[in-house]
Amino acid sequence: MELLKQIFDTLLFHLSPDKVSELATFVGPWLYVILFVVIFCETGLVATPFLPGDSLLFAVGAVAGFENSPINLPLMTLLLFLAAVMGDGVNYAIGYRLGPKVFSRDDSRLLNKKHLLEAQRFYERYGAKTIVLARFAPIVRTFAPFVAGIGKMNYLKFAAYNVVGGAIWVSAVLWAGYVLGVRYKDNFKMIIYGIIVVSLLPIAFEVWKGWRAKRAEAASDANIVG
Repeated sequence: MELLKQIFDTLLFHLSPDKVSELATFVGPWLYVILFVVIFCETGLVATPFLPGDSLLFAVGAVAGFENSPINLPLMTLLLFLAAVMGDGVNYAIGYRLGPKVFSRDDSRLLNKKHLLEAQRFYERYGAKTIVLARFAPIVRTFAPFVAGIGKMNYLKFAAYNVVGGAIWVSAVLWAGYVLGVRYKDNFKMIIYGIIVVSLLPIAFEVWKGWRAKRAEAASDANIVG
């Protein structure tokens, strides 16, 4: 019970390099298993988007930079990469299997076939980019593969970008923590907020491009009618 309390306290309420280091000392090699499960659940289950993602990876990378660190960074990178890829894969499968049932009601305002078809068209057009970019967006990261499954996105296409996105996300944030975490650990939260803001810029750019394209299309239609 004490172990579970410390794990939840560290991951959900007091996440920082120092706290992760204390947890690593407390649980030993089991830290690898705990972090694997957390990243798998954060990416693989739509019910657990509240679990830490970017902040956890950054803190773990920072701890790997401590002197005499108990964390082997290359091994941790590989394990958490596998957790992220497997999580998205499971999330896609759940969406794929449950989608037809969830969207079977035509009279539902939110869960209807129209929204399913809209999701399918969205992923046909932006699917590859969405799967990669969503890795860096909290909450969106958890729901993107689920919606991709519901939209019946081509699995081979999804799997390829799942692997690419998982590799970039895990390695980039872990190693950023390794390089910056120890030096700036007193400003840990500000760095995390900065990472989130920067990572959301590509998504914002895609939204802006889509908005401009719609405006241009609307203007073109207006000119034709006129």
